[in-house]
Amino acid sequence: METGDAEARRSGGKRLKIGETAVIRVEIAAKMTARIEAVRFEGQRMALKATEVHAAKPEDQELARKREEQAAIELELAERELRSANLRAELGAFERQYLHFVGLRYAELDELKAEIAERLAAEQPSNERAQQAARGARGRANETKSSAGDPDVEVPKAFESSPEMKRLYREVAKRVHPDLTSDREDRTKRQLLMAEANEAYERGDESKLTRILTEYECSPEAVQGEGPGAELIRVIRRISQARGRLAEIEAELQELLRSDLYQLKSRLDEAQRHGRDVLKEMVNKVEEQIAQAKRRLGDSAARDH
Repeated sequence: METGDAEARRSGGKRLKIGETAVIRVEIAAKMTARIEAVRFEGQRMALKATEVHAAKPEDQELARKREEQAAIELELAERELRSANLRAELGAFERQYLHFVGLRYAELDELKAEIAERLAAEQPSNERAQQAARGARGRANETKSSAGDPDVEVPKAFESSPEMKRLYREVAKRVHPDLTSDREDRTKRQLLMAEANEAYERGDESKLTRILTEYECSPEAVQGEGPGAELIRVIRRISQARGRLAEIEAELQELLRSDLYQLKSRLDEAQRHGRDVLKEMVNKVEEQIAQAKRRLGDSAARDH
């Protein structure tokens, strides 16, 4: 027979093993419960997030779409404005060059023709046709002289725009363009700034364009209003205004491309690519006509004496 002590030790050992197993089972159950709770919490969080996404207000969703549309059309508007400003600047510079080299000589030629016509009219005071011809020649001479410009002004340069100038102008057009606002006072201010930007671009004044951009960005008018509903209406109106301005720019561009000045510039540019200096050829031709007119006027003066 086993002693009581040995039996007690065997009974205690069994109870200890049973107790350890129970503790382990409790710990496993606790971990499983915590894991289940974590999974359930994550599921609830994801469901709540999905609910929030699906519960977005229609005006918020529409506002997001319209803002994307507005950003795209503003970018297109800035590019079109740049193209229009570039073409106007190029034609303006070309016109100044043409008037300086050719226009002044035409003014001299028309003045000589007017003097010849007036001398003939003086020789035939009763000849009405001669009198009308003299008046007409004098009118053309005055008109040509007024449009030819000042002969003492230095030779105008062709227009050239740097990449930085184009970048600055695009930024001004995107942020300051008057057709991108529905506020009347803000629109008036933008119109003035845009006109200054056009002048600065034609002059090649980068610092002026930078100041215009900074001035508007720091102004109170650049602050947006509140509320998705009101903002949605503003965005829709800005899109409409921008589309209207795009149509206007296209009409302006087509008018410039059809102008006599553009056609003349295109012919001269094409000839220059083939090695011809048509502007110089025109100058030489007019100078030949001036020489002929001077000889004719000299002959007439010699006959009078």
